[in-house]
Amino acid sequence: MIYLDYSATTPVLPEVLDSFNKTTREYYANANSIHNFGVKSKELMLKATKQIANLLEIKPNEIIYTSGASESNTTAIKGIAFRYQNRGKHIITTHLEHKSVLEVMDFLETKGYEISYVPLLKDGSIDLNALENLVREDTILVSICAVNSETGIKAPLKTIRQIINKKNKLTVFHSDMTQALGKIKINLNDVDLASFSAHKIYAPKGIGMLYKRSNIDIEPLIYGLTENCPFRGGTPALPLITSFAKAMRLSLENLEENNKKVESLNKRLREGLEGMDLHINSSNLCVPHIFNLSLLKIKSETFVRALEKYEIYISTTTACSSNEESSSLKAIYNDKSISTTSIRVSISYQTTREEIDAFLKAFKETYKGLLLK
Repeated sequence: MIYLDYSATTPVLPEVLDSFNKTTREYYANANSIHNFGVKSKELMLKATKQIANLLEIKPNEIIYTSGASESNTTAIKGIAFRYQNRGKHIITTHLEHKSVLEVMDFLETKGYEISYVPLLKDGSIDLNALENLVREDTILVSICAVNSETGIKAPLKTIRQIINKKNKLTVFHSDMTQALGKIKINLNDVDLASFSAHKIYAPKGIGMLYKRSNIDIEPLIYGLTENCPFRGGTPALPLITSFAKAMRLSLENLEENNKKVESLNKRLREGLEGMDLHINSSNLCVPHIFNLSLLKIKSETFVRALEKYEIYISTTTACSSNEESSSLKAIYNDKSISTTSIRVSISYQTTREEIDAFLKAFKETYKGLLLK
């Protein structure tokens, strides 16, 4: 089997699974309980939270644990929209966002909010001049992802923050950093809110976090609040929290080394596809972990299915929108032959050169065979 869908999810590292299993066995008391066994669970949770805070250079009380990035995105956007609606009901975002962001925006429109979408330039990057023109006195939130999940294009968060502050210092800046963590260096000083998911960095599914700057307030999405969970009700998922902390440490400690390997694999992938009648959608502005291309004459789903006979697994758009036209590519190119035939090959430091070579061989055979049909 050759797995090239790491941007959809990743396997759990053995040492991360060990942390999950040990916590499950030895710290099964509720961290909200006041008895000694519960206090020990709380202490472990605080230790893991402090570790994450140190890794991200933030305060422990700025971390809100969630079930994943989709919940984090929803909490951030709805939380700001409802908390600060007295300031205005204007929100800015882009068509590069994950479905969990775009659908919240659609929901808020039904509640009387005005949503503006920043135009994209021909290379897929955000039109910063247009962004500046969009920020108004009643703009309460800007939500722009750090790394697009389909093409891998990076957003200049520091510059975006400066533009927002120039026009309206009260505007809150949220970024979905799900595809950024473990791929690029991140600086949470550039944002007020940021969403993360553990299963993108070799930890179990079902745990994520929302970074919330301490001077920002939000309306909670899930009630039943406690001292340990002041913004998100529920029993802390301690085994998932400790495994998330372990995965984050491993991911960030080895970031530079891992990225060098991924860059080399990306280069080999690009060189192997040179000369073919394809449209490459991932440029040098993108993270090397995500390589998106359009087949132009072959439907993406047909191609993905055809590769399965080789036990090679890639995706079309994102895992949450795999049968739909790519909203990101539609916004960039406005060309159906590109936005309906795209595939995403996402690689990892765990990917081998041999796997890339085997993929290229299978790709060419599959491409040729489908064109002849």
